[in-house]
Amino acid sequence: MIRATGLTVRRGTKVLLDSTDFVINPGERVGIVGKNGAGKSTLFAVLQGRLDADAGSLLIPPGWRIASVDQEISHNELPAREFVIDGDRHLRALQAERAATPDSDGHRIAELESALVEADAWSAPSRAEQLLAGLGFAPDQWMNPVNSFSGGWQMRLALARALMAPSELLLLDEPTNHLDLDAMLWLERWLAAYQGTVLLISHDTEFLDSVASVILHFDQAKLLRYRGGYEDFLTQRAERLRQTRLAWDRQTREAARLQSFIDRFKAKATKAKQAQSRVKALARMETLAPLQAESGIDIRIPEPTSMPDPLLVLDDVSTGYAGGTSQARTVLSNIQLMVRGGARIGVLGVNGAGKSTLIKTLAEELPVLAGERRASRGLEIGYFAQHQLDMLDPDATPLQHLARLAPQTREQELRNYLGGFGFSGDTVTSKIAPMSGGEKARLALSLIVWQKPNLLLLDEPSNHLDVDTREALATALAEFAGSVLLVSHDRHLLRTTVDSFWIVADGRVQEFDGDLEDYRDWLSARSAQARSEARSNTEHANQGDAMVDRKAQRRQEAEERQRLAVLRKPLDAKLKKVDAEMERAGQRLQALDALIADPDFYSDARRDERLKVLEEHGELSKKHGQLEEEWLMLQEELETLTVT
Repeated sequence: MIRATGLTVRRGTKVLLDSTDFVINPGERVGIVGKNGAGKSTLFAVLQGRLDADAGSLLIPPGWRIASVDQEISHNELPAREFVIDGDRHLRALQAERAATPDSDGHRIAELESALVEADAWSAPSRAEQLLAGLGFAPDQWMNPVNSFSGGWQMRLALARALMAPSELLLLDEPTNHLDLDAMLWLERWLAAYQGTVLLISHDTEFLDSVASVILHFDQAKLLRYRGGYEDFLTQRAERLRQTRLAWDRQTREAARLQSFIDRFKAKATKAKQAQSRVKALARMETLAPLQAESGIDIRIPEPTSMPDPLLVLDDVSTGYAGGTSQARTVLSNIQLMVRGGARIGVLGVNGAGKSTLIKTLAEELPVLAGERRASRGLEIGYFAQHQLDMLDPDATPLQHLARLAPQTREQELRNYLGGFGFSGDTVTSKIAPMSGGEKARLALSLIVWQKPNLLLLDEPSNHLDVDTREALATALAEFAGSVLLVSHDRHLLRTTVDSFWIVADGRVQEFDGDLEDYRDWLSARSAQARSEARSNTEHANQGDAMVDRKAQRRQEAEERQRLAVLRKPLDAKLKKVDAEMERAGQRLQALDALIADPDFYSDARRDERLKVLEEHGELSKKHGQLEEEWLMLQEELETLTVT
């Protein structure tokens, strides 16, 4: 297990962890949560040995291998698949030694061949391709050089490389930032089947809720442990806040009573001894501080001054890139859609489908190549995209940015407005250059909505935002009286702010009649169809090559059976283990159900037992459900391993 004892970590003068203790058990999926700047990434640096603790100890089992996502990508001329395989450093070292070993050294060659079999060297290309496919890379992209991909897709490659590495501890820092919903769902399934321990930093609460079984929360320079996913954490923390407040109130009353006795009788000889004992009791009393929910973000989006209906119409529009001197490239065609006043629309689609192209066309950042874009009189657009952060003046302050938009507005009014977006005190007059991505995103959003738009076009507005700010944004968007078009991979934000969807796929945009669960099913069906078509194409190609040497074909079939056997072996082992765990969990649940059904179970005398049983039943039910999902996923993987 991982054990921290008296752990203290500072960055400069700021204390991030102050003599804190925690334990992480093998196999746990741990969500690390806290405000931006609390120390989440610093904790990862300490775990990896890149940063030393200032005091205390952090013990990790000595044989554990740690995998994490590299933030800087080197060797970017490598083919994508080879770059991913490089994540298995042990395998690459064996392959390099095998290539350098002379054929005359038969003994060493035999040892290396055996080690390569144990390292699953033969299946490495297939495993890398499965990771690439799961993260959204098409087969014709697998051998493209890394530097041919955009920055977001390169981060997906870095994630695949980390997942490729054999490890007992996997550290993931915001792994979903560059993923679409399809890839996020695949990553959830992959992590459910991972045999090691996972530490996960994420501001995506639904992803945390799906993956995490434990939450570690940065709270006043301590790391506090909560059982369950993110929703369980919120419930338990609320109760802890309530209990702490009650304890603080009781202590405050008791301290006042002791102080009153001391003040009244300390000068009286007959009461001197009692007064002195009260002084000692007051000194011994542990000082409790009332815990507060650490948010400080209260976003308010101003009401639009007018609301035409409809706001915007796309009539048989084709859009894309005009190309300048090169040929125009059409991305989306035949768009026939309308944005009504008060509409709240989520835009769905895999990365690269054209969601950002659609939003840029609505915002007039891209031209209409065919058809007509009709805007109503009075349309006021507020457009948020990631490049908004780059357009901020790094040498200016938040107050200066807003004053440039509203030179006639009183400074106090500007300060009050920025305070709702988390800029107060010195931060209002501090240069934004050293600010975090989350702080810059908040500032960019505040500047956009200051102008009272009646149509908000938001392209991934929650990237870089911490959980508290995401919640504040969700609340503000839910209360906004204007129209919203939202592109986001944050399912919680989509669920709480939109009431209909558009889907972008195959060069088209159309209304989607369903919710996020229906979209997940649509993605699954689409993936299954793509696999079926790929198998069909392979069969046609094989039929067309009737002159293939039968001996070579039999050899290929034998190799394919061997490859499938190698792939099936770990899946069969996992399935057997999951079966056994499900059986044990099911038997224990039956025993707990029998206890709960007993009327005597609810007597006052069994209160403590009842609390423990109900808690165990809840945790075990959740675990049983996760095991069922893992079992189904493993069965699906086994079914796909068939010889074509």
